[in-house]
Amino acid sequence: MPTQGGIVLSMERLNRILEIDQTNLLAVVEPNVITAELQRAVEAVGLFYPPDPASFEISSIGGNVAECAGGPRAFKYGTTKRYVLALEAVLPTGAIVETGSKTVKNVVGYDLTQLLVGSEGTLAIITRVTLRLIPKPPARATAMAMFADIQAAVDAVSALIERRVVPAAIELVDADSLRAVRDHTGQDLAPPGTGAVVIIEADGTQAAVDEDIDRVVAACRDVGAIRVTLAAGDEERERLWNLRRLISLALRATGLLKINHDVVVPRGRVPELFAVVQDLKERHRLRIASFGHAGDGNIHVNLMVNRADAAERARARQAERELFEQVVALEGSISGEHGIGFAKAPYLPIELSAEEIALMKRVKAAFDPNGILNPGKIFP
Repeated sequence: MPTQGGIVLSMERLNRILEIDQTNLLAVVEPNVITAELQRAVEAVGLFYPPDPASFEISSIGGNVAECAGGPRAFKYGTTKRYVLALEAVLPTGAIVETGSKTVKNVVGYDLTQLLVGSEGTLAIITRVTLRLIPKPPARATAMAMFADIQAAVDAVSALIERRVVPAAIELVDADSLRAVRDHTGQDLAPPGTGAVVIIEADGTQAAVDEDIDRVVAACRDVGAIRVTLAAGDEERERLWNLRRLISLALRATGLLKINHDVVVPRGRVPELFAVVQDLKERHRLRIASFGHAGDGNIHVNLMVNRADAAERARARQAERELFEQVVALEGSISGEHGIGFAKAPYLPIELSAEEIALMKRVKAAFDPNGILNPGKIFP
């Protein structure tokens, strides 16, 4: 979004998978390779690229690298940065740099690769990405547990972690989000009246998956799940995940102003985060829909606001600041995977000191002395 005018550079024709190296477990791609297309290509040869943002059918690898995208599988596998080995990038000065290498070990000089990951297009233009792959897990299973309310669902997530279950994904969806999906798609993720659901996916060897799913079901039932169901096959599994990926779109389709924040806290403090959200709902008289990656503490908190109600918009902005302050107090971060851009720039000092911001600005100036790449982004 060119907030100060200028030129928008499209990378859409740089869309080739240049190499899938089955010996060295890596792929080399151009920046507009779509995430899902890469996943399908590597899975066809028995390999696996784990990062899976909800927008994986339309989001590009270059965009994922620029934002350090996450997704449901980050609980077990980590976010995009764990899979970026090397980059080719063009600096704002016109110089072309190649960072990193095809090796998994490389400590020569500063780690420019990881500096560019998550830099939101402010330091360089990424033109080629070398990604680490892993073997494709041979088996997987998906369960969905239904609860009377959000607190019981949060308790289930805590129970899974306490039992040392490490599924590929643990997703939590509250009642407002379930209702929005039902209204938007005409399909139920869970029966009407369900207060919250937790979707859990395990992968690995068949024996490990069977054991993990048994422990998942037991943990959910122990904390009072109304019902726990297992996806009968790939078709049912895909239906569950497709409905989960539609939540953000469904909330937007309500016609309300959707103020979406991807806050993150240490996974053990997820119950405290939901207590904060409940307090904000009650004190500011707001509708807040929450869903997201409960396994790694990254929850999408959506303040749903009547655009025509100035007083409600003001209450939402106050709640927004309080949310960020309390998330940082819980040892978390104001953004887990969406970045700062310009919308969150005013709140950066809540999390970063003046010295840290000044250092980052000096890094920006070293890469972009004329300030021509994504001006007005990140820094207040």
